[in-house]
Amino acid sequence: MENRIRDARPHVTRNEDLIFERSSPGKLGVQLAPLDVPAVSPAELLGADMARTEIEGFPEISELEVIRHFTRLSTWNYSVDAGLYPLGSCTMKYNARINEKVARLEGVGTEHPYTPQALAQGCLRILHETARCLQEITGMDAISLQPAAGAQGELTGILMMHACLAERGNARKYILIPDSAHGTNPASVAISGYEVRPIKSNAQGCIDIADLTRAMDADVAGLMLTNPNTLGIFEPEIARIAQIVHAGGGLVYMDGANMNALVGIARPGDFGVDVMHLNLHKTFSTPHGGGGPGSGPVAVKKILEPYLPVPIVEKSPEGKIQLNYDRPRSIGRVRAFLGNFGMAVRALAYMLANGPEGLRQTTEDAVLNANYVRSRLRDAYDLPYDQPCMHECVFSDRRQAEKGVRTMDIAKRLIDYGFHPYTTAFPLIVSGALMIEPTESASKEELDKFIDALLSIAKEVEEDPAFVLKAPYTTRVSRLDEVGAARKPILRWKPAASRS
Repeated sequence: MENRIRDARPHVTRNEDLIFERSSPGKLGVQLAPLDVPAVSPAELLGADMARTEIEGFPEISELEVIRHFTRLSTWNYSVDAGLYPLGSCTMKYNARINEKVARLEGVGTEHPYTPQALAQGCLRILHETARCLQEITGMDAISLQPAAGAQGELTGILMMHACLAERGNARKYILIPDSAHGTNPASVAISGYEVRPIKSNAQGCIDIADLTRAMDADVAGLMLTNPNTLGIFEPEIARIAQIVHAGGGLVYMDGANMNALVGIARPGDFGVDVMHLNLHKTFSTPHGGGGPGSGPVAVKKILEPYLPVPIVEKSPEGKIQLNYDRPRSIGRVRAFLGNFGMAVRALAYMLANGPEGLRQTTEDAVLNANYVRSRLRDAYDLPYDQPCMHECVFSDRRQAEKGVRTMDIAKRLIDYGFHPYTTAFPLIVSGALMIEPTESASKEELDKFIDALLSIAKEVEEDPAFVLKAPYTTRVSRLDEVGAARKPILRWKPAASRS
């Protein structure tokens, strides 16, 4: 087996017990100076009903053991600093260190959200400049940085569409969504009170114009599409699509998750989009993963500007940056304060560091990398939609499935080659999908290693599919019972004596 694994090897350290299992009574991880103030019990300080007399099960362990334990655990983690993250649709790009440095500056990372506006002009200017840059990039007329994630941005956008149409006298009933959409799209539609009416994709993986025309009637509030779509394909008839929706009295929402393929090249506001969200963590290099903090700004054309969440950051005639709460047609607040301010700081640092030419180069490199992957792998893996892609490419496991190997098996074997797996089984319109997005962060040398690994796995499937089906071999834990873990998760450690 050893000669079949290229870059990765089993970890050099032993398996690690849980911190609770390393505990022994009487061990201490800290040494504190003697108390030089009157002792106050928790019950006196908090009240008897709020204080616990004991903390059961808390580990007792030395400082050295704590340091070594968590340091060893950290070396097991795969991160964007360690290697390629080819997750399609997620855009896991490198987070530049300058962004983090700027976000921690005194007066930026230390300001309280309740700081009076007169004393927070620097922070307010950052928000104003971030909004201005994003408006220019998207070709939209106004923007709110308030939503805390792309999904919340979707909900905010649909609620604004609802408010606009309701003010016209009929909020309507349906939102059209292509069958290749992100899963958050129908969820956002349902939460906002609309119903989903699906639109089919054509043989090229794009919206079926005839199906769209049939579906667009007086009950439809608008279309929610991703462009480029989740197949990585740009909708060539996007202007006609927008015209059909507008002619029927609807509005066009664009899921901006894939803007890393458009920045500096094309502006959604120029091809008919009325409202869209951006994922700062996907396109503008703010941290991604770990549950947040995220940021999903929503940009709109003038028709929807009155409905943006309050407050709006704007510049007064005197040149001061101020918050405008006097917006009677607003859908209201969707996030505490002004959203996740630190993400706006990082995004602005990224945009200013790159400038217009650098942002365009980023887009071109991302598209070039995806097409390079697509070109080199097309003879080994099925390509269901055979046309040039944008930022990502989608293959199928159809050829490998003939040997009993599916996309998840290939992904697990890829771990043995030292790479994080691609996105498996999405989009749903491709059976057994391998969804790959290298981003602009990957060099040709790294892409070649990644591609060679997938080519090698394809050869392994032909020669010995059973070997691939047992992968991964280099991880501390091999195949997990994923269904059991999802249905019966164990979220809390318990001592063996108390386990049932």
